[in-house]
Amino acid sequence: MVGSTIREPVRQTAVFGSFDVIVVGGGPAGLAAATAAARNGADVLIIERYGFLGGMGTAGGVTNFAGLFGLVHGETRQVVHGVADDLLDRVDRLGGLNKPQQGLQGRITVRSYDVSTLKCAADDLLLSAGVKILFHAVAVDAVMDGGAIVALIVETKSGRRAVRAKTFIDCSGDADLAARAGVPFETGDGHGSGLFPSMMFRVGGVDPERALAAIGEFKAIDRLMNEAAGKGYSFPREGAIVRPQKNPTEWRANVTQIRNSDGLAMDATDALQLSDGEIDGRRQVQEYFRFMKNEVPGFENAHIVEIAPQVGIRETRRIGGLYSLSGEDIVGCADFQDTIGVNAWPMELHEAGKIKWGFFPDGSRGFCQLPYRMLVPNGVSNLLVAGRCASMNHEGQSAARASGACFAMGEAAGTAAAMVADRLNSTVAQVDVAALQQKLKDQGAYLGTEK
Repeated sequence: MVGSTIREPVRQTAVFGSFDVIVVGGGPAGLAAATAAARNGADVLIIERYGFLGGMGTAGGVTNFAGLFGLVHGETRQVVHGVADDLLDRVDRLGGLNKPQQGLQGRITVRSYDVSTLKCAADDLLLSAGVKILFHAVAVDAVMDGGAIVALIVETKSGRRAVRAKTFIDCSGDADLAARAGVPFETGDGHGSGLFPSMMFRVGGVDPERALAAIGEFKAIDRLMNEAAGKGYSFPREGAIVRPQKNPTEWRANVTQIRNSDGLAMDATDALQLSDGEIDGRRQVQEYFRFMKNEVPGFENAHIVEIAPQVGIRETRRIGGLYSLSGEDIVGCADFQDTIGVNAWPMELHEAGKIKWGFFPDGSRGFCQLPYRMLVPNGVSNLLVAGRCASMNHEGQSAARASGACFAMGEAAGTAAAMVADRLNSTVAQVDVAALQQKLKDQGAYLGTEK
């Protein structure tokens, strides 16, 4: 009879290296964190589970930057700068960046990009800053000394390794390091579900003029879906988002919605649910592509260019920190004395079968500030957490998980981590916020303090 557990032998784990700052995860938050820390004089290692950077923007097939722009007193304006500008410039120089695209009747603005170009631009961004990159490495454990992380344990193709640092930054999206270090966290909406994931895909061979004429209008794709519903098609949700990419004959589709066996949002921290979700996501892609070819003008000769390498995750763990950003903070355009950047993306709640939006008030400044305290976890003195797993409630995270806010959080975390690593016995909670804010301004970041 097979037992329920196996006792593993005690082992000695080789140390890969020691650094000032270690960043886990190479999405927008991780890219900004590693770059900022290195530019502030820290010796930095970034650990990424894939063989490329970009996070959900590449591995999840998102293909656009959301939240860089806000509707500020009725005028569209870019409000996230700093490292984000540097990355966008590199993507643009390589010919992979589209002009800003507006949606939802001008309420939101995104910038789409070529995925392969972003991968190359992200490599160049980090290498030019002097960041050491360790690909194909998964964070699996934390070695603790009281309330401080002594080392991070990673599994690599070379085997199990330990990496030491003075300061750590969790930009994993799932709070993998924070959870293993004992930081308290919440998941989902508190009722067993959360923001539903999606399997993203791209199609090529589109006739752009006919496609734009057919679905360029607000909610036109939903009308076509409603018309086709009686022909045997099955759609997982309302609110389809189908947009052209840098190459106008290539379009990206955000239309699927992944459920578990109970009909709730798939839990991406559950290995079996995640595996089943990948399969169901690809099934949904095939079904929706059949609808596009048969029912949507301009897509008759289209073909699938890529199904994303993994299902796109919107929400898993959110840490407990010194402050939790809320939905009220989002729609209330909240101010914080310890602001380190802004969030200009509205609440985007992917609920069962639909998307529920919560916009900033009409005529308002169109963003809320992000406090440094949301990056500081409870219980661990040398860890910062940036990106969609930072300290937020369910509604607040539905907005600030977008790449614009993640860039802002990451740059602040990287800058603060370098400040901590430069001082003996300093902790992340002891960072001089005024000095941090000045550094961020000097780096070109926008803190939202101008009225």
